[in-house]
Amino acid sequence: MRQKFINKITLVLSTLFAVGNASAADGAGCFGPTKEKEFSANEYISHHLTHCTVDTPIGIIHADSVFYAVFMAVLFLFVFYRFAKKASAGIPSKGQSFIEMVIEFVDEQVKDTYHGSSKLIAPLSLTIFIWVFLMNFMDLLPVDMLPKAGEMMGIQYMRVVPSADLNVTFGLSITVFLLILYYSVKIKGVVGFAKELAFQPFGKAMLPFNLLLKIIEEIAKPISLGLRLFGNLYAGELIFMIIAIFTAGGGVMYLLDLGMLPLAVGQFILGLIWALFHLIIILLQAFIFMMLTIVYLSMAHEDH
Repeated sequence: MRQKFINKITLVLSTLFAVGNASAADGAGCFGPTKEKEFSANEYISHHLTHCTVDTPIGIIHADSVFYAVFMAVLFLFVFYRFAKKASAGIPSKGQSFIEMVIEFVDEQVKDTYHGSSKLIAPLSLTIFIWVFLMNFMDLLPVDMLPKAGEMMGIQYMRVVPSADLNVTFGLSITVFLLILYYSVKIKGVVGFAKELAFQPFGKAMLPFNLLLKIIEEIAKPISLGLRLFGNLYAGELIFMIIAIFTAGGGVMYLLDLGMLPLAVGQFILGLIWALFHLIIILLQAFIFMMLTIVYLSMAHEDH
């Protein structure tokens, strides 16, 4: 069963890149000739901010973001499945202890914040926290590592941080928004939810104003969720690119050039400082996205 699922995922992703290869003749997509050298900082950053795109019947898809988002999801499921299968009531391994610690942490947040009775919220919160963190963690990889590997395989453009793609973050936030609407209608009923939109917070006399205010409030939830995550990871990715400009275009050969040594040392120190600081950011953004999801779903269960 697992093998069939993995084969299906592989087939879908392979098809995406195959379509990108077919569209390369138009000067877009994923594949095509690569430049031997990026001549300026502007070219370097522009190149690394360009997605591997695929033109499909439903529109243009960022194949790189889809690939790495799905890969992180599969990795998350695989690791947790393996530890769940090996879990024992005796002395746990270090890996099992860490997994249990994460699960207990998320469960405590749900119990403290969520006041409904749905069994979906805790697994959903755990999935959001780990998945978003793993996607964010891709930002800590060396800027040129995976893109250069992609160029060796003929992939001209590649961005490896799915959460720095507005399509991915809005996909997550819109899914949460649809769950908010679903639980609002399920718990309060269509009439109850309509009354909340029309009569809160200022009563029946202010119906038009109430309705406008509530619509803005509801729409702001997915927009703020998606933009907050995107903005922080996009900025972090951009700073890593700026640091990488110190030795951009030199490849590994700059290590043999004594004239480039001060730049290499400066790049390493700045990169290390920013990576340590950014590690806090990516963890915090995953936590914030999870907590806001719990809060919004808890609000959907409250009957005013």
